[in-house]
Amino acid sequence: MHTLRYIAYWFIILTLSANAQQNFNNIEVRGPQTCISSNGVPDHKIGKFPNRANPNKFKEQKLTFCFPTVPRLSDNVTWNLMTVGVSITGIPIRPYTAEYFDINAKRGFSKNPESGWRKQAMHNPRSLGIDSHNGHVDKSGLYHYHSISKNLDATKEDILLGYTPDGFKIVFSTKMTSSWQLKSGIRSSPPGGIHDGQFEEDFEYRAQTGSLDECNGKEINGIYTYFATSSYPFFPRCFKGEVNLSFLKRN
Repeated sequence: MHTLRYIAYWFIILTLSANAQQNFNNIEVRGPQTCISSNGVPDHKIGKFPNRANPNKFKEQKLTFCFPTVPRLSDNVTWNLMTVGVSITGIPIRPYTAEYFDINAKRGFSKNPESGWRKQAMHNPRSLGIDSHNGHVDKSGLYHYHSISKNLDATKEDILLGYTPDGFKIVFSTKMTSSWQLKSGIRSSPPGGIHDGQFEEDFEYRAQTGSLDECNGKEINGIYTYFATSSYPFFPRCFKGEVNLSFLKRN
């Protein structure tokens, strides 16, 4: 009996510790902009950080993401934003990595972009210590997503995941497919080898090979919508609306 009480006591303590950090988020319309604020804590249990592949420790944040309340399509397409969206729970979506192939680096990768070959996170997510929700922690302790959670692959319903810097929705739907495909042939410069998806530049957009455009978007019932997909690029990498360039703010 004493042993059972001891086990139960520590189970309660461990449960309370695991849930000590709770998700807080708030959505507020501020005139022409809508803002989602959060403490950076997801509404699900995250992986163990630091871990063998990721030395960073998770930290609560003060985050605010603002985007147009009424999104409008633009004549220009915006590329190369690191933060491509925010979940409805206030967690940033950041599919890119900050590492590039570097023949002179000890690990073969560095933050020097000169090679032109950027590491693609989901080719080998274990090398980045990514958890079962396809998220991990950066040097500042910020938890963020690189792809959709593995749990979503089994769902048959369309799910609103979040919003982009131009204010349009990000929806997951198993009915939508990307038009980004692996290139054929051999890479034209070091590291060489076939285009196997290890780098962002291994992929190219081939119109109408899937149901979505180059930004992983599509007009549905007259409303433009971005989609998350279980294959590359996973989330939109470009934006067809008027973006808020200060989308992610930290206080």
